[in-house]
Amino acid sequence: MIEILDPTELPRARDAGALVAAILQALKSRSTVGTNLLDIDRWAQAMITEAGAKSCYVDYEPSFGRGPFGHYICTSINDAVLHGLPHDYTLADGDLVSLDLAVSNGGVVADSAISFIVGDSKPPESVAMISATERALSAGIAAAGPGARIGDISHAIGTVLSEAGYSINTEFGGHGVGSTMHQDPHVPNTGRPGRGYRLRPGLLLALEPWIMADTAKLVTDADGWTLRSATGCRTAHSEHTIAITNDGAEVLTLPR
Repeated sequence: MIEILDPTELPRARDAGALVAAILQALKSRSTVGTNLLDIDRWAQAMITEAGAKSCYVDYEPSFGRGPFGHYICTSINDAVLHGLPHDYTLADGDLVSLDLAVSNGGVVADSAISFIVGDSKPPESVAMISATERALSAGIAAAGPGARIGDISHAIGTVLSEAGYSINTEFGGHGVGSTMHQDPHVPNTGRPGRGYRLRPGLLLALEPWIMADTAKLVTDADGWTLRSATGCRTAHSEHTIAITNDGAEVLTLPR
């Protein structure tokens, strides 16, 4: 299903995006050496509930997962890159943290992810990976607009990641959002320009470049959810929800 929002619904999409951005920034500031992932999940729950919104993850039960996700946010650490299930783990100096949050507010979903390093140790390769996903995300956003095609976005993202020396996995990528978290169209993190669905005003897309340092292969944890690099290498993930407008692409999940 591909949803196209009516112009009157865009303010609600902006509100949802602003909420997601604010929660992620608050969680980032509170995630320090010694923070437990279960605390991050509880903090996310409290902020979502206080806003009168709903996490898209608690009852999330896709075919590739094991039962309902049961938590409010994805917490992926070091070699984990997607769908990290919060568990009893305490952050250590130099850990690479990826937080992925999708919230429904006012009937509209916004989805965003950030990667950052906790503590004083900043491994250069980890800094470079985060930077590559952020640059790729910016390139994908710049390629989006009315009349552009999904392949234009995918090509822009993939070009940045490939030129930075990373392999690209296309099992998971960006996607449409609207009244639900995961909708068509799928937005792979590499592709051919001029191909795929033509973008229209009112379309919401979650663009999410993610990479693993030395592989494109994923493995699934025993928890049935957490996806890690097959080699144990570090990973990074950046994501924004954008709205296609008559003038281009509006980023809904930028911190204000």
